[in-house]
Formats: sequence, structure tokens, C-alpha cells
Amino acid sequence: MKKLSFFTLTMSFISLMGFWIAMSGFLDAVHLAMGVVSVIGVMMLNHKLKQNQFFDDDMKNLDELRFGRAVYYFFWLFYQVLVAGFHVLFVIMRPSLPIKPTLVTFKADLPSSHARMILGNSITLTPGTLTVDIEDDLFTIHALDSNSYSGIEDDSMPRQVLSLFSDEDRPVVRDFKIINPES
Repeated sequence: MKKLSFFTLTMSFISLMGFWIAMSGFLDAVHLAMGVVSVIGVMMLNHKLKQNQFFDDDMKNLDELRFGRAVYYFFWLFYQVLVAGFHVLFVIMRPSLPIKPTLVTFKADLPSSHARMILGNSITLTPGTLTVDIEDDLFTIHALDSNSYSGIEDDSMPRQVLSLFSDEDRPVVRDFKIINPES
């Protein structure tokens, strides 16, 4: 297995430590020391897991990720979660409760299994949608209503994920199908 780069180790440590600080809420020496020990333990366990290759296109290094674009993606996804959250709130608050649960499938032409994982997690993080299954490049998504899956259907979210790994601008979603039409 290829050795991890200093950049990958540093970014992993900083992001995990940042998460530790955000979750603990304390900046005293004891909590920071526990955080350092925990982060090092997680990184060691992760290193052991990375020795196994689960997919042919596993990303071995964070060097393939466009870091500047990842910062933008974080804020873009946060905005999408807020917008979708308000949409779900308005659906729930309406007396008629206009819920039309739908299953949709599509294929996503993304460069790696990590890109597919990020897309699946981003869909699940967005209120009103849930990634049910990912098999190779075939996604199955459950959506609250047609507005909930519109970001997938119009290819905006998958293109944002593609931009994390590549600067090319091309369609990502193909073979979009609604499995159970709204009744």
C-alpha cells in the first residue's frame, strides 16, 4: 500500500480535531488532550482499514480532492439542507399534507466510489430525501415529493459532487426513472 501523504494526514487530523472541538465545546487542556488521543486512535484505525481495497477505484489519497472546491461545496450543501428543511416544514405544516412519496433511480457517471459515496450522503443529508441503495453507479432514492428530488433530476447536486474531483462540466445523471409514480 502506498504511504499516506503529509497533506492527507494533516488534513485528516485538522478536520477530526475540529469536529472534536465542535462536539465537545471545551478548549481546556484535558479535553484537547483527550481529543488528540481520540483523533490519533481514529487515524490509526482508519489506516488499518485503508490497507484493504474494497472498490477498484478507491481513492488512496486526498490529493485527488479539490480542497478549495470542497470548502465551497460544504457551504453550498449547507444552503441546500436549509432550503430543503424549510420545504419539508411547509409540507408538514399544510393541513392537506401534500406528501407524495416516490422512489427514483438514476445512474451517476462519477469518477470514483468516494464521489458516489459523497453524493449518496449528500442526498441523505438533505431533508425529504434518503439514499436507499447504491450499486455501482445505480442510485435508488426515496423522496417525500417531486420537489425533494428536483436537485437530482436537474443534475445540480451530482454536478457539484463531480466538481469536487474534476474541473470538467458535463452531465452526470442519466437513466433517471420514477419507480412508483405519484398517485
